Amino acid sequence: MKKVLLWFTLMVLLAAALVVWLGWWYAGQPLKVRRGETEFTVPRGMAMLPAASVIRESGVAVDPRFLSWLARLTGRAQQIKAGSYQVKTGITPWQLITKLETGDVVRGSVLLVEGWNFRQIRAALEKHPDLLQDTSDLSDSEILARIGASEKHPEGLFFPSTYKITKGDSALSVLANAYRVMQKRLDREWERRSDDLPLKSPYEALILASIVEKETGRNEDRTRVANVFVNRLRIGMKLDTDPTVIYGMGEKYDGRLRRRDLETDTPWNTYTRKGLPPTPISMPGQASLHAALHPEGGDMLYFVARGDGSSEFSRTLSEHNRAVDRFIRKKEVPGN
Repeated sequence: MKKVLLWFTLMVLLAAALVVWLGWWYAGQPLKVRRGETEFTVPRGMAMLPAASVIRESGVAVDPRFLSWLARLTGRAQQIKAGSYQVKTGITPWQLITKLETGDVVRGSVLLVEGWNFRQIRAALEKHPDLLQDTSDLSDSEILARIGASEKHPEGLFFPSTYKITKGDSALSVLANAYRVMQKRLDREWERRSDDLPLKSPYEALILASIVEKETGRNEDRTRVANVFVNRLRIGMKLDTDPTVIYGMGEKYDGRLRRRDLETDTPWNTYTRKGLPPTPISMPGQASLHAALHPEGGDMLYFVARGDGSSEFSRTLSEHNRAVDRFIRKKEVPGN
């Protein structure tokens, strides 16, 4: 009887060893994938067995029960990450589990461009195919509340950059991330700002940076443009900057700025009102943030576009008028 029991135990052990060996062998075997490549999404909170079924349904030739068993056997069944995954023919069951455990998900990106206004940001997010659209039915103020912003107006609060996302991330999460980045960048520049600036708060610096962003795309001119506006603020001179007028016009702007537009008062019209406008007018980048808080020294009060992307700077109105004649009106200026 003892010999029979010993023999039975030995056979059970051999069978178990064979099952384990076959399992490990199969775990390293390449799998076929329908059409050679597929993508599947594991929702948050999904357990391993239903996740394995999702993988099978996406076109991966794997047994869901075996994949789930292998994950449990190795203690990884509770470690899988939600997200969208992409796999190709040749992947092994073990590589599948490793992918799920490490969260090796498909990554995309969202580009927020320097100089965009918030309307353009919302449009870009709402068109993005990989984002969960959770802002479409929200007002601007509701969006600010959802991301924890204390400001009442969304303009300029988001840092322009390329943000990495996974499929299914929410538009709100992108905005929350961009808001945090802007706050961090702005606070850092504010702490290191130049002395004696006529700016009372980081928010005023953000407003000025947004104007600098719209006035020039050349890095070498940003600190000089900022200097002109800082000088004007110091002496109580109107900023007289077209981008603020355009922003105040909103959707009425048709690409042309007319004299009557400059004379029509809005809270953002810096031809009719002194000081900074009430909010930023665009999303400034790092260079504009730095320029607004570290303007180039000097007593320049005017500048005009040369037509090649650069600007001509002047100290006096008469010098400025000559520059306007030369670069805008294209008149011959005596002495040139």
